[in-house]
Amino acid sequence: MRANAVERLAAQIGEIAGAEVELERPNDPAHGDYATNVALRTAPVQRRSPRELAEELARRVVDLPAVERAEVAGPGFLNLWLTRDWVVDALGEIDADYGGGFSEPHQRIQVELVSANPTGPVTVGSARNGAYGDSVARLLKFAGHAVEEEYYFNDSGRQVELFRESVEARRRGEPPPEGGYVGEYLEEIARQPGDPVDAMLEEIRREVAEFRISIDTWRRQAEIEAEVAALLPKLDTYESEGTVWARTSEYGDDKDRPLVRSSDRSYLYFAADVAYVRDKLERGFDRAVYVLGADHHGYVARLKAAAAMLGYDPERIEVLIYQLVHIVERGEARKGSKRRGDVVFLRELIEEIGIDAARWYLVSRGADQPIDIDVDLAREQTQKNPVYYVQYAHARIAGILRNAEKKPDAAAAPAVLDPLERDLLKRLTDFPTIVLEATERRAPHALPIFAIRVADDFHRFYHDLRVVGSDAEEFRLALCRATQHVIARCLDLIGVEAPERM
Repeated sequence: MRANAVERLAAQIGEIAGAEVELERPNDPAHGDYATNVALRTAPVQRRSPRELAEELARRVVDLPAVERAEVAGPGFLNLWLTRDWVVDALGEIDADYGGGFSEPHQRIQVELVSANPTGPVTVGSARNGAYGDSVARLLKFAGHAVEEEYYFNDSGRQVELFRESVEARRRGEPPPEGGYVGEYLEEIARQPGDPVDAMLEEIRREVAEFRISIDTWRRQAEIEAEVAALLPKLDTYESEGTVWARTSEYGDDKDRPLVRSSDRSYLYFAADVAYVRDKLERGFDRAVYVLGADHHGYVARLKAAAAMLGYDPERIEVLIYQLVHIVERGEARKGSKRRGDVVFLRELIEEIGIDAARWYLVSRGADQPIDIDVDLAREQTQKNPVYYVQYAHARIAGILRNAEKKPDAAAAPAVLDPLERDLLKRLTDFPTIVLEATERRAPHALPIFAIRVADDFHRFYHDLRVVGSDAEEFRLALCRATQHVIARCLDLIGVEAPERM
């Protein structure tokens, strides 16, 4: 993919400096458009004073067409002021696909997400799994990878049988079995004929699709367990204490894992885990990404060990762990349990705040941090609500472009650009770096944070500078359109709509 304007400038300065250059934007625009510490980094190798080296670079980089002025600051920082033509060229590059296609080499990647037991509707906790995992998948696709999203139904085991028994008891008008499931949703399932697990699976499929998660493949634990018998002879195992164990401690796990009960040859949960690892990698995925809750932290080592035991590179297995979600309403946290029926389900959250706000808030913090969703704030349609604030910026731009008689034209820039125009453009040119780092770190929460900053810069620009009817109308319309592209992409990558009207 062709490098963007900032990357090209960094490469040109790097050729002069004889080292890789990273350009950063100073917090204070008075210190230039961009700055680099390349002199500080390379001076020890060259056995020269950092400031002396920076001064030499300053004299040489001004010969580049993009650089209007260069100054040395502090012990050896190089501050750069860029030309009007560089700004115009950078603006002209920002289209709907700006910042994408950067991954090399492209891989075939599976992201397995949600995968909750089909014993009830999708909970808010599982919804974080879905929102986070789907946003990671969207980032990987935008980077250029071929990505498939998969849902694994845990449709066997005691909890599933207990769910069936609870529904059957409800159908007979009897109390649930000890430790069984309760809640209004059981009444809905009990009214439907046939296997309640199948009915619950269909409900989950509908909810996941409504939440804008496009599942490509659906796998069931019962199908995977059918592969275990043929797989066991290929594993490094031993028998002890009435159980067949996998010798996973020899493959990087902290301890060995039980596979099969010797008494009745029934499979323990890790047996299906191993079979599922093989199932994923045999389908030709270069990387299999699991998205799991905080209570599955120990799965990282055991899944990698399973891959190694099967003869695969364990680095093809990647496990992403996310923390809990707390729903806060009127200043108090709501708590519950799926069995008791007072858990907060995804559909309740959507009814309260809508899909856009739910998707936004569920990826608004790093996966390693718990999330508190303030329902009262999330349902507000005011600029105090960050998702509304960003969407409003997009809708406002759509209105400007809709009502303007002239066409956007970056080349129609005035001879001298206003600092607000420059600030907004420079913010937009940060996007390729933001999206690259968000993808590599599996950190989609960087996108809503960045989108708020873009909206801030746009609102300042629009408040102080006239667009339609100004002498610089075509250029400012081009700046508006570029801003719209970047905001829309930020929202799409986290599954939030970019409205044309609000």
